[in-house]
Amino acid sequence: MASTAWMAVPVVPLGGRCEVGRTKGAVVSRGPRNVGVPASGLKKRGVGRAAVGQVRSMDPRVAEMPENRPRPRQYRSPCYVTKDNIDTDQIIPAEFLTWVPSVPDEYELLGSKAMAGLPEGLYPEPYVPNNGGMSSPYRIMIGGDNFGCGSSREHAPIAMGAAGCRVIVAESYARIFFRNCVATGEVYPYEIAERICDVFKVGDDCEVDLTRDVLINHTQGGKEFKLKPLGDAGPVIDAGGLFPFARAEGMISK
Repeated sequence: MASTAWMAVPVVPLGGRCEVGRTKGAVVSRGPRNVGVPASGLKKRGVGRAAVGQVRSMDPRVAEMPENRPRPRQYRSPCYVTKDNIDTDQIIPAEFLTWVPSVPDEYELLGSKAMAGLPEGLYPEPYVPNNGGMSSPYRIMIGGDNFGCGSSREHAPIAMGAAGCRVIVAESYARIFFRNCVATGEVYPYEIAERICDVFKVGDDCEVDLTRDVLINHTQGGKEFKLKPLGDAGPVIDAGGLFPFARAEGMISK
């Protein structure tokens, strides 16, 4: 799948804002104007010291939203491993789609239900702990073929990002899911030619290096796996999603 597939994401700007919600049954986008600008980059985009301080002192849940979270070039974490055809109802069941991601409490709740639709018989280890946890210890998700198939709900990558996932590495993605990952700025959806979901185990100590486009499995002696570069999609995710990227590039008014 081409890395430029994100360009066709349908979005509905409402009053210059960009959050995910529902209007008359259709998913629309609206939310804060400073979406996509991490605190470390605010000054570079012409935002004063007072605004930088507001980002640093904000609600921790808001600080982890795509528009504000740090964007390191390496992510190291235990990995979670799934197989083929993981659909969006398994990623976030439909009963939770009424939650609005721009509301911190509901964003956190979405994260607590990430991957809640996976069959327990095949995935006995829950992605988010069943002990009342609101986030996952697994920041790296390993998948097989056709990850994110099913309905085109934007809540799927949002739930994963809210749970703490930062990178997905899969053989292939459903086209709309890939676009939604990029448009929301929630997760980096890397493709890999090798079928690693059959050899990686849940809890393996993994690292993704975004500068080198490499996945490293430290549990397997530091073995490296080459990833397909994200191309034009990478800077959009770095910015926190489609709208903040467009504003930063002067495509739309700030």
